Amino acid sequence: TIVSFCLYSALAFSQAGSYVYSFLDLPVSSRIAALGGSNVSLKDNDLSFAFKNPALLTAENDNQISLSMANYLADIKFGTAMYGFNIKKNNYFAVGVQYIDYGKFSERTDVDLEIGEFSAKDMALYIAYARPITSRITVGGTLKPIFSSFERYTSYGFAVDAGVNYTNPEKQFSAGLVLRNIGTQLKGYYSNESGQHLEPLPFDIQAGVTQKLKHAPFRFSLTLHNLQRWNLNYQSTNLEEDQEKEISFVDMAFRHTIWGVEFVPGKNFYLVASYNHRRHNELKMPGFKGSTGFSFGGGLKLYKFQVGFGMSTFQTGNVAYQFSLATSLNQFKL
Repeated sequence: TIVSFCLYSALAFSQAGSYVYSFLDLPVSSRIAALGGSNVSLKDNDLSFAFKNPALLTAENDNQISLSMANYLADIKFGTAMYGFNIKKNNYFAVGVQYIDYGKFSERTDVDLEIGEFSAKDMALYIAYARPITSRITVGGTLKPIFSSFERYTSYGFAVDAGVNYTNPEKQFSAGLVLRNIGTQLKGYYSNESGQHLEPLPFDIQAGVTQKLKHAPFRFSLTLHNLQRWNLNYQSTNLEEDQEKEISFVDMAFRHTIWGVEFVPGKNFYLVASYNHRRHNELKMPGFKGSTGFSFGGGLKLYKFQVGFGMSTFQTGNVAYQFSLATSLNQFKL
């Protein structure tokens, strides 16, 4: 049933940018942000990775808390919070929330008379479960109720993530596959003569691999996204360029990739750099040299807390910063 639904979604919703609840694709932690926005293969006992692939939950996530907050573009703020726990042996659970606050807006009449203020917010609840089925393979799933409010317009829906992870500790290799945002909008923002106006969710098939070098403190990751849709082109809103640009086969292939490298000399410190080719090509500004598409970050353990920082460059002068904090309540004997 899931496979049939995914194939239907891939065929029916094939045009880029025509989705609702797009905040679900935002980076969920500073480390994910530094890794280019997504990673579904890295199994490093980091609880926040369960937002992207529930199969990355581990026994070590028991009684862990992960918090993250980002200062996005135009003073938009978003963040996540997650708590992991185990029930008996080999049953890994996590509950979390992802939100975005677009801020306050001035409400005006058609003659520009200010009559008040309104806000806009999106929020999703995560209920994740994972279980190892062999010593190297773990499967997992996430249920995500979603709520959105833009001024007087509200919407709600639900989504499901289904993922699998393969880990070979001897080879220091791991791989992941996840079907994200399988679901539907239950209530649209408005109705028309046909009833509720419902829009598709940002369904995404992602796969990735992570390999650590045997004799050097470097770990490399490759994440493939939007595997259900080859053409990631879109129609420009520029009036002078009101048609889709031709994209070469190689360029289009690379737009499905996110490349990341980590410097990990030990368990208590890491540095990250990544490159998102789609972000680079879609947001770069002609005539300006910059680091659009590149992301950087790092983390270290301070006392009993893991502190992380990530930054993502969208355009020259437009940089998003993200901060994360994680700890295990077991260290406080709670």
